[in-house]
Amino acid sequence: MGANESTGEGPTRSTRRTFLSASAVATAATVAVPLTIGPTAAQAAGPAGPGHPARPQTPDRELRALLREVDRDRIEAIVRRLAAFGTRHTLSRQDDLVRGIGAARDWIFEQLSGYAAASGGRMTVELQSYVQEPASRIPVATRITNVVATLRGNVSPNRVYVITGHYDSRATDVMDAVSDAPGADDDASGVAVLMELARVLATRRSEATIVLAAVAGEEQGLYGSAYLAKQLKAAGVDVQGMFSNDIIGSSTADDGTRDPRAVRLFAEGVPTAETPAEASTRQSVGGENDSPSRQLARFVSDVAENGATGMRVRVIYRRDRYLRGSDHISFLREGWPAGRFTEPNEDFAHQHQDVRLVDGVQYGDLPEFCDFDYITRVALVNGAVLWSLAQAPGTPKGATVVTTNLTNDTTLRWQRGDEPDLAGYEVVWRETTAAEWQRVIPVGDVTEVTVDLSKDNVFFGVRAVDRDGHRSPVAFPRPGS
Repeated sequence: MGANESTGEGPTRSTRRTFLSASAVATAATVAVPLTIGPTAAQAAGPAGPGHPARPQTPDRELRALLREVDRDRIEAIVRRLAAFGTRHTLSRQDDLVRGIGAARDWIFEQLSGYAAASGGRMTVELQSYVQEPASRIPVATRITNVVATLRGNVSPNRVYVITGHYDSRATDVMDAVSDAPGADDDASGVAVLMELARVLATRRSEATIVLAAVAGEEQGLYGSAYLAKQLKAAGVDVQGMFSNDIIGSSTADDGTRDPRAVRLFAEGVPTAETPAEASTRQSVGGENDSPSRQLARFVSDVAENGATGMRVRVIYRRDRYLRGSDHISFLREGWPAGRFTEPNEDFAHQHQDVRLVDGVQYGDLPEFCDFDYITRVALVNGAVLWSLAQAPGTPKGATVVTTNLTNDTTLRWQRGDEPDLAGYEVVWRETTAAEWQRVIPVGDVTEVTVDLSKDNVFFGVRAVDRDGHRSPVAFPRPGS
């Protein structure tokens, strides 16, 4: 969004009088702030009412410079190198220097460590290992290792954003740890994105912490990502967003359909970790389309659909596809907002296939079936999202809508963030039939506001804004007093 939008659209002619009451944290005093807000010709988009039309955030100079550094040739080289390990099956050999998951693990660690060396100590890389005892698709005790690069934030280090790709692969038979399973699309493509972003981000200072993890055990049952999520939970970090990049290697379906400028983002509605009481409350007051993951998905569209990425984000209102799932589910289970990036059209003839010839045609998940320009554009989407999240204030906490009074206005409350460059907050709202936020009301550095709109007729949200105009994801308020 433009800079003028942090304070509104300038002078307006009064056609409706709206009163906002605010309580500033600095003084803990409640004051009445009368504002005259009415629609003008410039505000014609969306419904009539207080505020100005919601607009996407435009990439600033720093973000554009970051995205220009993403290298298509490096991404291709990573995919081809990972495919060259023959198989990266979780049950394959871990002590072979040339073939198998152990060789791939060591190569990823070496590359990420080289990137971290240019970070001045801000980025660290670790091999995060544990022994998985026999379980589903794990017939014998097996060491599972994630390769994790962490760029520590210098302002809000405990606020964390995560992206993953899984570096394990599989053949048609998920228990076949011997046959070639190059896994170029599934999921060397996702690993290539996080590795290239690690290289680009290593030389930059991030306000929040960014975790870029190549995880193992996905094909056997999300084992590596589940361990990563539990480790972050045990450490008490505040994960405010996570994305799995899984099968992002091509936009071409098995029938030849192509959509090279779109990426799907799966985002669940009612949270996986929601209690029955919370689910009952949600059903009684609405907000089925307003889970933290859906707000995160709206943020993705807001910051990533622009000329700098050249991509359109197709948000899919589901946790994942039928019969399948990816590593974002491990984070959803811990109660964190998460989503899955994946290509718009899948070619099942080349996924999870042994490398073989059929009627003279070669099948298998090989680099030859990847579109490296497409993977690069998906990397730009990830880069725009990660950097925009990490440089903005955190999502407001404790957002509530007062529901103890029968009134035709709406009072919202939230907790003030502790970011030193926090400028204030914006209330967003939309009609109940609208999928996206439609209007924005700048309310300043306050923690309470009363809007002359009925909470029965529209949905509200709150987001934070810093002095540079970076905006957080929206917090959807819960009923409260």
